[in-house]
Amino acid sequence: MTRNGRHRVVVIGGGFGGLQAVHGLRRADVDVTLIDKRNFHLFQPLSYQVATGALSAVEACFPLRWIFRRHKNVRVLMGEATDFGLEERAVHVEPVGDAGPFSVPYDTLIVAGGSHYAYFGHDDWQEVAREVKSLESALAVRAQILSAFEAAELETDEERRRAWLTFVVVGGGPTGVEMAGQIGELAGDTLRREFRSMDTTGGRILLVETVDRLLTTFPPKLSDKAARSLEHLGVTPLLGHTVVDIDDHGVTIEDSEHRQERVPSRTVIWAAGVTASSMARQLGEATGAEVDRAGRVSVAPDLTLPGHPEVFALGDMVRVLDEHGKPQELLGVAPVAMQQGRYAAKAVKTRLRGEVAKPFRYRDKGNVATIGRARAVADIKGFRVSGFPAWLLWLGIHIFYLIGFQNRLLVMIRWSFSFFTHGRGGRVIEEFEDADERATIAVGRH
Repeated sequence: MTRNGRHRVVVIGGGFGGLQAVHGLRRADVDVTLIDKRNFHLFQPLSYQVATGALSAVEACFPLRWIFRRHKNVRVLMGEATDFGLEERAVHVEPVGDAGPFSVPYDTLIVAGGSHYAYFGHDDWQEVAREVKSLESALAVRAQILSAFEAAELETDEERRRAWLTFVVVGGGPTGVEMAGQIGELAGDTLRREFRSMDTTGGRILLVETVDRLLTTFPPKLSDKAARSLEHLGVTPLLGHTVVDIDDHGVTIEDSEHRQERVPSRTVIWAAGVTASSMARQLGEATGAEVDRAGRVSVAPDLTLPGHPEVFALGDMVRVLDEHGKPQELLGVAPVAMQQGRYAAKAVKTRLRGEVAKPFRYRDKGNVATIGRARAVADIKGFRVSGFPAWLLWLGIHIFYLIGFQNRLLVMIRWSFSFFTHGRGGRVIEEFEDADERATIAVGRH
């Protein structure tokens, strides 16, 4: 408790789960401290649009201090949580700048550390095959894609030019499908009339997926429609194929009959599988909770850790057990984290009233994935639609969940302009010395 007797809640992570937890407590009789190593919240469902120039960084990022500027019980600290002192109930933090490490005491701890992409034991691929889960990587991917077209314009050797114009996306989930579709639109529409020495449609866009269909969380018919839409954009889905090697100059792809093909390419984008934040393993070791192969820590039906009812963990870094100790089938998507964040906030307020919180229950509202301009698929509680209607539904859902009227208006204007002009206002190649410099880009338009 603080000196004034108020309950202290510390939230780790400014992603979807952590943001919803703080939002749910912003008017409660508690003191909330939000800790994140970035000073902004990234709206991850749109990070691939930053990576392909459809949006700029400031349109997909929101400063955390701005979000909670009107809520006096919320304090935002920029730093990285390095350790959890569960017995003394304190989080140990490594701050930015020259300030020394410090600890933040709590009465309730909510950990929403998220996840990052897994390279299945090939961590060396990470430097070559970038992902778009973080803002830094999305900006690096954007520079890499646009630079590939620029290099192809200058290349006189046709074989090397084809390599520059060959883009390989690994992973046939929503992110991979969206990335491949956006690259197809860039090559076949946006950039088609802007180059003089080469044809931007003369390359290849390969979408590599290990299983036999794309978007496995969608019904098979919608998966097939997504594949056909991608083919119309110039994307070649390679289903039942696996990437077995990646280097600076290409990838080696193996089919279901173990036949291998070397594909020269200078741009590989990774969207295949995730692993939980290292915080999950830390919490598992500290509490004895089981950690699965994906690095997720197991939590009780009320999202707490064994022996520590004051510690909630949520989002991509957890596996939720039911009342019988069996794992619930929950996807690592934003709606799950958001609902868990809201649940954790309600549970804190319920406990402060002296009551017991009911177990967490996820309400599945369906899936939506966009493929390109006026192309999408949607499965909303059995209502299945594709094409332009699904795309409008996708637009509405994302505009609704964006933070703040100003951002909604900016993104709507940007999308409207892009739709009618076929242009992309974020096609700027930015050069940075390192990832830390990319992380400090200005997101303070608000």
